[in-house]
Order: sequence, then C-alpha cells, then structure tokens
Amino acid sequence: MMQNKTAEPNIVMKKPRIWTMPQIILTLIILLISLTCLLPFVNVAATSLSSKSAILSGKVSFWPVEMDTRAYKAIFSDPAMMRSLWFTVGITVVYTLFSMVLTILMAYPLTKKRLAGRKFFNFMALFTMYFSGGTIPIYLNIKELGLLDSPWSLILPGMLSTYNMIILKSFFTALPDSLEEAATIDGANDFQILLQIVLPLSMASLATLTLFYAVGKWNSFQDALYYIQTKAYQPLQLKLYHLIKGSQAVDIAAMEGGSSTVATDISESIEPASIIFATLPILIVYPFVQRYFVAGVTIGAVKG
Repeated sequence: MMQNKTAEPNIVMKKPRIWTMPQIILTLIILLISLTCLLPFVNVAATSLSSKSAILSGKVSFWPVEMDTRAYKAIFSDPAMMRSLWFTVGITVVYTLFSMVLTILMAYPLTKKRLAGRKFFNFMALFTMYFSGGTIPIYLNIKELGLLDSPWSLILPGMLSTYNMIILKSFFTALPDSLEEAATIDGANDFQILLQIVLPLSMASLATLTLFYAVGKWNSFQDALYYIQTKAYQPLQLKLYHLIKGSQAVDIAAMEGGSSTVATDISESIEPASIIFATLPILIVYPFVQRYFVAGVTIGAVKG
C-alpha cells in the first residue's frame, strides 16, 4: 500500500536587499533635493507661528519659538483676505474647467489623419510655443475687448496651453486604434467615441493636466497685477504680493480694530502666515491627484 505523504509547504526565503553604491548615491541625492524643497517651507511655517522677538533675534529655524498665532487670527478675521481666497478658488475652478474642455477639443481632432489641414493646425499650435506678441500687445488686445478690470481677464487669456495639449494629444495617439474602429462599426460617432471610450481611458492624463492648470492659475498674480484694479477682483496671490511689498500695513492695523501695537507685534509673522495661508489649499488638493503624475505624463510621452 502506498502511504499518503503530506506535502511540506515550500518556504521561500527572501534574500536581504543589498544596496549598491549607485543606489546609495541616488537615494542621497533624492533625499537632499527633497530636503531642499521641504525645509524652506517648514521654516516659513515655523516663522509664522513665532513671536516677533524670536524672529528678529534669529532663533527660529524649523520649530516655532514662543508660539504666537495672532498672525493667523488677523488673516482669518480680515474680510478682504477671505474674499480673495474664495474668489481665487472660483477663478481657478472655472479656468481649469474651460482649459480642460478646450485642450480636449483641440487635442482629439489633431490625432485624426482624416482631419483636413491637420499639419497646418499642428504648426500653428507649435508656433505659439516659440513666438508671442509680448506683454504690451496682449494688454492692448484685452483692453480693446473690454476685459480690463474684469474677472474674465484672469480666465480667457492663456486658457489653452500648447504644452498640455501636446501631452494629451500624445496620450490619445497611444490608445489602440482597434477600440475606435470597433465603436465606429457599432455606429458611434466621434463625440460618442470621445466621451464614452477615449476620455474614460485617459483619466490619468486628464487628472495630471487638470492639476497643471489649477496650480498654474492658483500661483499666478502677474495677470491680475496688469489687468485688475478693483480690490474685490484681486486674487489671493496678488494680495500676498502687495502684503510682501509692504502696502498692506494699514489693513493689518484695521483688522485688529486699529490697534497699532498689535499690528507692530505681528508685522514680522504676518508675511509667512499669509504665505502658508495661500499655499495650504493647493497642498491639500495635491496628494489626491499626485498618484496620476507618473501614469499621466509617462504614458502620454510614449508616442508623439
């Protein structure tokens, strides 16, 4: 009789990871670059929470000294600053939405060989990357269109990025042609193929470009500096620009009930607190779409 032998489980021993010298050097370089980007932000955050005497004496490095939150209280109690925050959020959302729609509607047709004049449109799009009319012609154009001192002057100019369009066009080109051919056989038109097949397969690239547009608009202030005079239409970054330039000293005293003593006490921490206030919203959004970066940009560069 044959005896049933119990099969012993195969135990796979994991080999300890051996770090090579190139890997160690590369890791140290990446760590150094990361610290170079992170530590200044940590220093600004620590400064915003420190007292004036500690800041002026140079005691603040990467940890708050003599904790003082009056700068943040002054910012959040300022109606103008909060109004600029929500205005910037609205402008960023509308601009990003319009920009993505235009980018998609330009990138997708340029992937079709049957499009009449495709090479001409490609050339005209690339031409704008190398040549521009300059600041003065753009300003005169916006003035003639009646967009000066209007929120639309922050949305319409520069709404389409040729660089982002090329990335999305390359991503669309990398998609298998068999998917569209099968949909065409089933009777789908170009808009149905775009909405039901191409866009759902391009979420990584779309999320990446959405973040590019949103971050670019959130951080911009030069367009508002040129085109906007009404304070109600000033975005947050322009408020921060004026604050750093020292033009908001009167507003600081007013937001604390006209107390010049309090304004003087927080004058050294109000600028870093405003920087954190303006940067934090986009930092909160960033981690939710960061995972799309590698897939979106790398896959979009496969063809083109």
